[in-house]
Amino acid sequence: MKAPTAEEIFTVSGGRSFEQLALKIFRFQAAGCPVYRKYLALLGVDPEMVDSLFSIPFMPISFFRDHTVLTGDGPAAKVFLSSGTTGVRQSRHHVTDPELYDRSLEETFRLFYGDPSRYAIMGLLPSYLEREGSSLIYMVDRLIRLSGNNTGGFFLNDHDALFRAIERARSAGLQVLLIGVTFALLDLAERYPRDLSDLIIMETGGMKGRRQEMIREEVHEIIMKAFGVRSVHSEYGMTELLSQAYSLGKGLFMTPPWMKVLIRDSHDPSSHTAEAGASGGISVIDLANLWSCSFIATADLGRMYPGGLFEVQGRFDEADIRGCNLLVSQG
Repeated sequence: MKAPTAEEIFTVSGGRSFEQLALKIFRFQAAGCPVYRKYLALLGVDPEMVDSLFSIPFMPISFFRDHTVLTGDGPAAKVFLSSGTTGVRQSRHHVTDPELYDRSLEETFRLFYGDPSRYAIMGLLPSYLEREGSSLIYMVDRLIRLSGNNTGGFFLNDHDALFRAIERARSAGLQVLLIGVTFALLDLAERYPRDLSDLIIMETGGMKGRRQEMIREEVHEIIMKAFGVRSVHSEYGMTELLSQAYSLGKGLFMTPPWMKVLIRDSHDPSSHTAEAGASGGISVIDLANLWSCSFIATADLGRMYPGGLFEVQGRFDEADIRGCNLLVSQG
């Protein structure tokens, strides 16, 4: 079966056009991804009988931890690794075509934020900088390169250097976008409160065992009070996805046109809806995941809002998704 093209993916619109392309990619991956094909067989699903967006089976995200999820026989040009914790196997996303990631990232950024050259992009991502294979580090590094200036960069623990860089960006007339892991932004807020009201501050989630978990509203309130910003932006992405959703405030995320979030019944993983008000498990369709799997049941809990917006409300108590054990014995 012929693979859909990047142009098809990145020019897709909503409604029927999205559904038709999603079904095309579903059949392509059902035939070409051995892990997904095996999963469908164990569910008793005939791919030819799947005829709507809501009847596509979503693969548990843990399969990226326990199996090599690849469509086609092309070699992986890059492997992204999840952060994980000591003693826990990391998820691995084998990326056959990094250009799909790059294009998804750039077009999504332009959609939400405009031309990257307007920004000085600064990364406050200590736990990610200290390991290999982070898709988040790749993402921020790519955005820094796209900005075309050397005012931004990564800042591990040198907060003085960060503030000097912010001043240089201000002097150059650049909008500062500070992207930080949650615990690092909270540390910054507690130790160095000051007027950063002209910055865009984006949190990417994650305490990584450095702090006690907090609800999003509490985190954002601390950051807003410390720095004088009116809202805190957020990024929703993960090792297993090549696309990201963004929130420009209040924790309500929007996806680019080639990505869609559905809510699944926590007690019936085959039941999905996109209706506003629905809450349950978050399932993601990422058409840019062409060479792995585009249909992923995440370990996150969420709620749908009008216009396709969604909120992340937490995670399942046990991160393993119902049905994950179907391939345990398959190796």
